[in-house]
Amino acid sequence: MKTQIPIKTQKLILASQSPRRKYLLEQAGISFDIFPADIKEEIIDGEKPESYVRRLSREKAEFIADSHPMEWILGADTVVVIDDSLLEKPSSKTQAVAMLKRLSNRTHTVYTGFTLCCLNEDITITRTVATQVTFKRLTDLEIGWYANTNEPFDKAGAYAIQGLGTFLVKSINGSYTNVVGLPVCEVIEILLAQGVITLSEMGNNNE
Repeated sequence: MKTQIPIKTQKLILASQSPRRKYLLEQAGISFDIFPADIKEEIIDGEKPESYVRRLSREKAEFIADSHPMEWILGADTVVVIDDSLLEKPSSKTQAVAMLKRLSNRTHTVYTGFTLCCLNEDITITRTVATQVTFKRLTDLEIGWYANTNEPFDKAGAYAIQGLGTFLVKSINGSYTNVVGLPVCEVIEILLAQGVITLSEMGNNNE
């Protein structure tokens, strides 16, 4: 079994049903529970993308924290931005193709906002991480093939860098895990600083 970093005194709860965030935390060896937050995800007129993801991550974390005040809650939200426009999850193949054509041979930015909070300790920490992603020049054949894989349809920006969509990406500048959906390095730094997890206890949870 994979070695886990155990929680020191409280549980960690992921306020998301994203399989990608679940996978990233598991790969980092962190023990956690999952309680998805049910909130409305709508951008406010004039709200910048980085502010948008910060707000949503905080709202998600606080939503779950209300019913779990003793635990540490992790909320997160990720968006893809190009030309100051948000690229949400495509709802059709036509939308997916249009997004991929827009991203082709260009650099876009992936923003993830995350919040760690514990009501019992009166602590709320919110951060935003940005990663620049450059796509290769895509042919119509490549775009059509990828759109037909169905992988784009639950992904912001219509691609998954950790999946088949890896072939679309020419380069990245910044955190890879941020593009997947959670900046793991930054999250773990805060968890360690707050004493939620401890490196000295690694290896004690082997099964």
